[in-house]
Amino acid sequence: MSVKVDLDQLAGALADFTYAYLVTVDDGYHAHTVAVEPRFAEGVLDVGPVGHSTRKNVAKHGDVTLVWPPLEPDGYTLIVDGRGQPTDAGSALQIVPSRAVLHRKAAPDSPATAGGCLHDCVPLE
Repeated sequence: MSVKVDLDQLAGALADFTYAYLVTVDDGYHAHTVAVEPRFAEGVLDVGPVGHSTRKNVAKHGDVTLVWPPLEPDGYTLIVDGRGQPTDAGSALQIVPSRAVLHRKAAPDSPATAGGCLHDCVPLE
């Protein structure tokens, strides 16, 4: 199921993060992870140039995930799923977001744990 990402919320959330990890998979569905510094413009995340393995993975399996780690230990992680697409610039990659969420482990006293949930998530939809 496709969930529309609120691009304004995503743009606002990105201001709180610096770099991300781009996760792709190979033909054996083994994860390949690289650090990137995505820029968000016109509804697309431009991750800039990527290496051979990442390009090859995206060409065969276009679904990717970007993970921005929290700046503080108790902060949110930003997770964005999307579809990778090469740019005309050759080695550069853009990602069209399809799902975005702010995620962290719920604190013991949070309302999320009262319902049996282990996580505190804020979908950006």
